[in-house]
Amino acid sequence: MDHVDRQGTTRRTVLRTGALAGTAAALGATGMFAAGTARAANTAANGTQHLPYPSGVTDTAHCTPEIAAIFRSILTAKSRHDAAGFMSYFSRTNTVYIDACLGVSMSGWQALSNFFTPFLASVPADAISYPLRIVGDARSAAIEFVDTPAFFGQEIRALSTVTFDNNHKITRWVDYWDGRSSLIQNTITGTYPTDFSDSEQNAHPAVVRAARALQAAFATGDTAGAVALMSYDVVHEDLAAHTRVRGTLQAQRYYARALGQLPYGPGAALLHAEGSRQGGGYEWSAAPDAAPMRRGHTCLELDENGKISRLTAIYDSSLLSTAAYRSLVGLAAEAPLS
Repeated sequence: MDHVDRQGTTRRTVLRTGALAGTAAALGATGMFAAGTARAANTAANGTQHLPYPSGVTDTAHCTPEIAAIFRSILTAKSRHDAAGFMSYFSRTNTVYIDACLGVSMSGWQALSNFFTPFLASVPADAISYPLRIVGDARSAAIEFVDTPAFFGQEIRALSTVTFDNNHKITRWVDYWDGRSSLIQNTITGTYPTDFSDSEQNAHPAVVRAARALQAAFATGDTAGAVALMSYDVVHEDLAAHTRVRGTLQAQRYYARALGQLPYGPGAALLHAEGSRQGGGYEWSAAPDAAPMRRGHTCLELDENGKISRLTAIYDSSLLSTAAYRSLVGLAAEAPLS
C-alpha cells in the first residue's frame, strides 16, 4: 500500500477491518509481509543502535529506567515495522488491546498478531511511532505517544494506559486520543465494548489513592478539595480542550468555572488506575452530559510528597457538538478585569 492509499485510509477503517476479520487477507497483506520483513532486516543491517524515531523528545522524569527501556524497545519495533518484535511484548496467555475512541477491542495474542503482522508490513517506510512522555513503572504506566500520518492518514497523539504482568508482558493496552485534534469525526455505535478489562490492574497504592481522591473531588465539584491534593505549581492540561493552567490559584478558579461542563467533572467516576509512586493515571467514565462519550483518561505526575504536580486529561471531543466544544475551550479564559 503506497503513501497515497494510506492517506485515504482512516484509523477506524484499518482497526475495524483488522479486528472484525482477524486475518492477514482482510488487510490485503498478500506479498506485503515479506516486503515489510525485508525492510526491517535492512534497517537492522544498517545499524540497530540508532532509534528509528526522534531522540531526546521523551520525558522520563516520572518513570523508572526499566519501563523507559521497555517502551523504547516496543516503539522501536513498531517504527521498524517489526511485527514479531512488537508482538513479543504482549502476553501470549492474557492480553487485550482497545481503542477507546473507536470502540475497537481485540482480545488474545493471536487476534492482535493477526492484525499487527499484516498491518505493520503494509505501512509506508515513513510511518513511525514514538514516545513523548512515560509515567509509571514496569507494572503499569501511562504513555503519551505519536503515530505519524503515514500510519493511518492522520496524525494520532494518544495518551494510553498499559498494564504488564510479572514477566513484563502487556496484558492490557487502551488507547485514548482526541478525534477533533486529529481532524476526525468519530461516532459511538451499538458495538462499543462493554468490557474494558478494568479489573486488570497492577498499580502502586500511592497513585491509586491520588486518583481516587482527585476524581472524588471532581465528581462532587469540590474545587478546594481537588487543589488540596496538588503541589503549589501544579500544571493542569486538557489535551482535547487545548487548555493549560498553572498553579493552584489558577487551577481552583478554572475548576470553579469548568468542572460542571468537563466530562470528568460531576457524574464521572474512576474505572481503572495505572502507575507507580511517581505517578501514572486513571481512566474514568464520562459525565452523563458528555454523552455519547463513554470514557476518558487522565495522566497524573506525583511529587516527592505524593502531591499531584501535573495532570493531563484526554477524551474524544469530536463526540461533542461544536458549540459544546467551544464552550469548553472558552472556560480557560479568566473573568474580565474591572
